[in-house]
Amino acid sequence: MEMKLPYGKGAVSFELPRERLAGILQGRPCVPEKDAVTIVRESMENPIGSKRLWQLAQGKKDIVILTSDHTRPVPSRVILPLMLKELRRGSPGARIRILVATGCHRKMTGKELKEKFGEELLAEEEIVTHDCEDEENLVSLGTLPSGGELKINRLGVWADLLVAEGFIEPHFFAGFSGGRKSVLPGIASRTCVHYNHNSAFIDHPCARAGILEGNPIHEDMVYAAKKAGLAYIVNVVFNSERQVIASFAGDGELAHGAGCRFVRELTLCAPVMADVVVTTNNGYPLDQNIYQMVKGISSAGATCKKGGVIIALGACEDGVGASGFYETFRKWDRVSDMLTDFRKVPPDKTVTDQWQSQILARILEDHTVILVSEADRDAVKNLKMIPAASVQEAFHLAEGILKKDDYKVTVIPEGISVVIG
Repeated sequence: MEMKLPYGKGAVSFELPRERLAGILQGRPCVPEKDAVTIVRESMENPIGSKRLWQLAQGKKDIVILTSDHTRPVPSRVILPLMLKELRRGSPGARIRILVATGCHRKMTGKELKEKFGEELLAEEEIVTHDCEDEENLVSLGTLPSGGELKINRLGVWADLLVAEGFIEPHFFAGFSGGRKSVLPGIASRTCVHYNHNSAFIDHPCARAGILEGNPIHEDMVYAAKKAGLAYIVNVVFNSERQVIASFAGDGELAHGAGCRFVRELTLCAPVMADVVVTTNNGYPLDQNIYQMVKGISSAGATCKKGGVIIALGACEDGVGASGFYETFRKWDRVSDMLTDFRKVPPDKTVTDQWQSQILARILEDHTVILVSEADRDAVKNLKMIPAASVQEAFHLAEGILKKDDYKVTVIPEGISVVIG
């Protein structure tokens, strides 16, 4: 069988003997019945649990729209013009700022800003980037349910109206992306994000893809969004071709909840346990670095036999993507020791990227991960994974590790877009 999986801005093809295939895990195919603009506009015309956006904007003078950064494929060129049109209909004279909710990520480059917003929006709109360490622009809103201090960007706190655009997909520890994540981690302080991503929460059995109920990370995020006054969202859903197939607009919690239920029904797959699992990070922009690749690897871990091999495909043109993540793995020789030490760290002492390191270490404790990428081979080795230049090389390495002829393979074409359970 010929397999064609997303990789960077293109795809990687390889052949797999049919008798080796245990199963292919992917969401239900869905073809959009309308164009993206129409889908988004109709959702905004029929908001869930909320007034129309133009009605919410009436009388408001200072409006902030939260948007994600370059690591998320939110179609801002589609969504933002529709949101801006409604906002200006309701309050023509309002000052509207677009706040890039970077969380703890780096600042976007000029090229990335242009790709995301387009030259017209860049030239005409006021766009500000969140900095999680800029204390002068952070305001405390008290304490999260978990005990951490809720500290977020002052623009979000002082806005007369705070709204957000985004997209919904399974998320490997928050349950689903979108909605409340625009606030926490989107515009939160680094210490706030660290507390929310603490080792006990990451280890919690409900902090997994597709789970919201009982998920302590999600519960903190919902509280933060309410406390910040997130009044309205527009969140879209994609199919495997990165086409918008649905949009959910309205109340930050109710619209997001409806979107999550839709995505869960679309992406839920029963595990097909196998000796080898091939996964991806859905291609560009989600496979830009190794740090982000942990998401697709996490999905594979849910359906790979103990002692099995995960083959992860991702271009990783930006390399590792997070220095803290990288240095953590260089510090420890054994992932079991890393996990032991992480679990002793109190929430207020959580260090940068600890959560990502913890999840990858948890997977590596039971599996070997082979990474097919453009990343530096030594960097991959330092992250306790095995580098490979091609899928063919990866399978050759896997066979040497397994030392068995009758191994089976499960393929996850889009590792981020499935809920395995």
